[in-house]
Amino acid sequence: MPGPVLSVRDLTVSLPKEMERSYAVEGVTFDLLRGEILCVIGESGSGKSVTASTVMGLLPPVMKVTGGTVLFNGQDLLGMPEAQRRALRGKSMSMIFQDPLSALNPLMTIGAQIDEVLVAHGWSDRRVREAKVLELLHEVGLPDPPLLRHQYPFRLSGGQRQRVMIAIALALDPEVLIADEPTTALDVTTQAQILDLIRRILRRKGMSVMFITHDFGVVADIADRVVVMEKGHLVEQGPAAQVLNAPEHPYTRRLIASVPRLRSEAAGVPDASEMPVILRVEDLRKTYHTSAGLLGRKRHVEAVKGVSLTLCKGQTLGVVGESGSGKSSMGRVLMKLTSADSGRILLDGHDILPMSEAEFRPLRPRIQMVFQDPFASLNPRQTVGASMTVGPIAQGMPVGAARQKARTILAQVGLDSSAYDRYPHEFSGGQRQRIGIARALMFDPEVLLADEAVSALDVSIQAQILELLARVQKERQLAMIFITHDLRVASQICDEVLVMHKGQVVEAGPPARIFRAPEQEYTRSLVDAIPGSHWEAVA
Repeated sequence: MPGPVLSVRDLTVSLPKEMERSYAVEGVTFDLLRGEILCVIGESGSGKSVTASTVMGLLPPVMKVTGGTVLFNGQDLLGMPEAQRRALRGKSMSMIFQDPLSALNPLMTIGAQIDEVLVAHGWSDRRVREAKVLELLHEVGLPDPPLLRHQYPFRLSGGQRQRVMIAIALALDPEVLIADEPTTALDVTTQAQILDLIRRILRRKGMSVMFITHDFGVVADIADRVVVMEKGHLVEQGPAAQVLNAPEHPYTRRLIASVPRLRSEAAGVPDASEMPVILRVEDLRKTYHTSAGLLGRKRHVEAVKGVSLTLCKGQTLGVVGESGSGKSSMGRVLMKLTSADSGRILLDGHDILPMSEAEFRPLRPRIQMVFQDPFASLNPRQTVGASMTVGPIAQGMPVGAARQKARTILAQVGLDSSAYDRYPHEFSGGQRQRIGIARALMFDPEVLLADEAVSALDVSIQAQILELLARVQKERQLAMIFITHDLRVASQICDEVLVMHKGQVVEAGPPARIFRAPEQEYTRSLVDAIPGSHWEAVA
C-alpha cells in the first residue's frame, strides 16, 4: 500500500466561548494516501471545512488549533513558519472552494487570475505563462481558451466557473488537492462532468484528493476511502465499499437513509381530472435581449418557448432540467417578477399576464415563492418577525394579528418562538429555509412556487425540509410548483414532472415513468448523470 502524503493526528480546533460547543473539531485522526480520493462527509457544522482550512492554513483568527499535528510528507504544517507554508499553497497543496463566484475576483479576467498564481510562484516569462494558461483552460474542458481567458467570471456559467477554479488549483501540479463541496449547487449533468474531470485529471497526474461533500451519491461515484464526521468528531472511516454498504455508526446510517431515491412506483395521488384547477399556463413565451456593447451584436435568448401546464389544488408539479433550461425564468414569469412576451397565466380563472402591478397586487398573496438562497432573500437588517409581517401588514392585516400569526407559523415549521426576534445570520441554512417557507405561508397562498429550495442543503436537512413541505401542503391543500435540478428530490415529492430543455417542455408525466422509463434522450442523459445511480443505498 502507498504511504500517506497527509497525516492528521488528534487535531483539535477551538471555537469562541459564546458558541454552542467548545471545539469545531476534536481529536480527529486520519490519513490521505498517495494517489487516492478520500471523501470527508457530514452535515453542516460537522467540522469538514474547518479540518480542510486547518490543513491549508486558512483558519479564521477566531479559531485556534489547540492540539494535534498535521504532517505533509513528514513536515509538521502547524509548526511551520507562515512564509514557508505560503510557499506550499498552490505549489504542493491546493484547494477548490464551494462557491467559485465568490472565490474568483470579479474585476479580473479568467486568464489574469490563473496567471496571478504563476507569477506568485516565480514564473517570470510572460510567453511561457500565457501558454500555460491556455493549456490549463483546455485541460479542464473549457471552450475556445484564447477567447475565454479574456472573459470575466460573471459571463461564465456555474459549471464553467468551477472548471476555472480547478484550472487555478492545478496550475502548479500540486501533490494534494482539497475540494470543498465543489459540485453542491450544480445540476446533475454539470456535476457529473466536474466529477469525471477531477477523477481523470487526478488519476493522470497521480495526485491525492481530499473531497468534502454531504452527498453519499457523490461518494459512491468517486471515493476510494471515506471519513464520516459528526459535530466535530470522526465517527467512522474505512474503504468506500464498506462504509457505503455496511455502515457501522448510527449517524452514518442516518445520513445514508436521508439520501433521496428515485421512486420505483407511482404515488397514490388522486386523479388530477377530479381536482379543481388552480393554475393554467398556455403557450408562455419569454425572450431576453442582450447587447455585447456599443458595437457588439445583440443576442436573443429564448428562455421560455411555448410552455403550457396545468396545476390542480393539492398537487405538486416538478420542473426539472439543467442550468439554462428555462426553469427559473418560467418561475419568475409565473410570479410576475419578470414580464412575459406572450401566452396566458390563468390563476383560478383570472389571466394575470396582462395585469399591471396595481391590478395584480390584490391577487399576489394567492401565489407565493420560496427562493433558493434564503439568506439572500431575507433582509439582514430586519428581524425574522419584521421580515414575516411587513408584507401582510402592507396588505392590510392588523399589526397585532400579523405578529401572532407569525409566531404561530414559526412553530408550525419547527422553529422556536424566540426566532421571531432574532436576525437571519443567527440561523443555519436549514433554519433559514424554514423561515423562507414560513414567510410565504403568512399569506395563506393557494400556489407555492419553490425554486431550488433544497439544492444547497445537506441531505439530512434536505429530507427534513421536504417532509415539512409535504406536511404543510397536505394540511393546507396547497398546489406547489417545485423547481429543481435534482431528479431524486423531484421523484420523492412530485406528483407530475415536466422536463425542460432550452426553454421547452420535452417530456411530461408521473415521476415513476419519467425517471424509470424515459422516452426522450435528454431525459435519459439526466437520469444517467444522477450521482451514485449505480449504488443502492442500504435500508
